[in-house]
Amino acid sequence: MASKKSASDRSTSGNSVSSLRSGKSARSASGPSNLWENIKAVLVTVAIFLVIRTFLIEAYRIPSGSMIPTLLVGDWLFVNKLAYGPHVPFTSINLPGYDEPERGDVVVFVSPDQVDQPEDPNPTLVKRLVAVAGDTVWMRGGLFHVNGMPQRQGFGANENPKGDGGFSHPLFQWQKPFEVRGTSAGDPPAQPTLDDWGPLVVPAGKLFMLGDNRYDSKDGRYWGFVPRENVRGRPVFVYYSYRADESDRPLPFITDIRWGRIGTIIR
Repeated sequence: MASKKSASDRSTSGNSVSSLRSGKSARSASGPSNLWENIKAVLVTVAIFLVIRTFLIEAYRIPSGSMIPTLLVGDWLFVNKLAYGPHVPFTSINLPGYDEPERGDVVVFVSPDQVDQPEDPNPTLVKRLVAVAGDTVWMRGGLFHVNGMPQRQGFGANENPKGDGGFSHPLFQWQKPFEVRGTSAGDPPAQPTLDDWGPLVVPAGKLFMLGDNRYDSKDGRYWGFVPRENVRGRPVFVYYSYRADESDRPLPFITDIRWGRIGTIIR
């Protein structure tokens, strides 16, 4: 028995030596298997990333100044998609969330149709939710009201530059079917302007959004109410920020980082 085992061992060793001499190795036999294992690992990683991005959290970049000072151009945010219920891509299905959008929340959402920009009629935006279904809203002299209560902006927003409050636009005409009379605000103006419009009643299943930078924000005054199902998430904090619109340095995303904003909680 011992001699047979030794012969077998010698045979195996000989085969290995022969493989090496012929330019082949025992490892090469498992090459396709290792390749498949690597492919599977990559696919699993990609699948995990897509699940996290679709249902849990996603990055979002601030491209405009409509939410100054809350959000600055060049801020990058992490958006909690689970809070209000994640949207299933390529469908009209929204899964349940653990929270409902409330007045005062900063919200990421898909815009209603913007007829003046057919090249991108439904951009993803971030604004402040200022009214929910059933609320009566209006603005007089630039002061926003909800259900008869004035909603003064915070100190930071009051520092934003003031614009022409009497500015009007044909897009404001969407408001006409939703106007109401007989409220404490009086009748709606004949022509809505940035500072004077409404009262309007927010319909069921709809939300109303405004930018914090009121005179530099294309918001609900222009394109109307946002369907609840268009909501995509709630920004959580700034994870990266650089001076994208005011820097005179080369490569500002590297050389002009706003270090003090990194980690800022969004309120």
